[in-house]
Amino acid sequence: MRLRAGAATDVGRVRRLNEDAYMLRAADGLFVVCDGMGGAPAGEVASQLAIDAIVRQVNDGGPTGGSPDGRGSNGHGAADVGDRAASYLPHTRRLLEALRQSNAFVYEQAQASLERAGMGTTVVGTWIREHVAGVAHVGDSRAYLWRDERLEALTRDHSLAEAHLEAGLVESAESMPPEQQGVLVRVLGREPEVDVDVREVPVQPGDYVLLCSDGLTRMVEEEALASAFRELREPQAICDRLVAAANRAGGADNVTVVVVHVVASWWRRLIDRRTRKTSRERRGDDVQAHPAV
Repeated sequence: MRLRAGAATDVGRVRRLNEDAYMLRAADGLFVVCDGMGGAPAGEVASQLAIDAIVRQVNDGGPTGGSPDGRGSNGHGAADVGDRAASYLPHTRRLLEALRQSNAFVYEQAQASLERAGMGTTVVGTWIREHVAGVAHVGDSRAYLWRDERLEALTRDHSLAEAHLEAGLVESAESMPPEQQGVLVRVLGREPEVDVDVREVPVQPGDYVLLCSDGLTRMVEEEALASAFRELREPQAICDRLVAAANRAGGADNVTVVVVHVVASWWRRLIDRRTRKTSRERRGDDVQAHPAV
């Protein structure tokens, strides 16, 4: 299995400091996006500390990592984040343990310095091996799967808005007061321990995995994200277009995008190019950016 990857990050049109960070290790199949918070420069520090800690844990971890029974810190099963407790594959357990250890490291650093007190970061990562993408996340940075002309969300935000929606307390996030819409209920580094949501997704040639900070999803609707994959099959070109779309919509936050392509055979790529050309001729659509709420 061969992977191609692209990445792009931008400070946006409002912020003065980019507090996002990302990591690409395409040869290993490992990709991570973090979105720091806690006030400049603490957010920038938190996101980079998390990336560094994840790299160290992956490099130093054993062949499996994680807890002996293959469960995460929240006891969730591999196939979903409900009550089932199936075992994760080794690389997914190592990703889970890396996020848990990075949480502890960021928390310790925050406690050791008044300037960094209260800092934290979101994190979303995927480790793709043996045709399975292990996906782990904390916060509202997201992962998506593009397959068969369809974009599927692989994560659910750990936000107050999402919690209210799931509980049936509101009909939409937009109906909540603006100051509550961006509140996170779970981040990396704010507490000594954190629950990490994990799932495993089989991948096949032709699939794409998208990781991004909320600077993209707050500004660009999912249908516009899908259009970029439909029209551009080069990972770096997709990243560049999505970052540009977020900035055209106002760039209210830092934006970071990582796109991973599970490479198909040459004949499959030829069919995809012909299908894409026909589709463009019929629709003539383009990515449309939407302002943040």
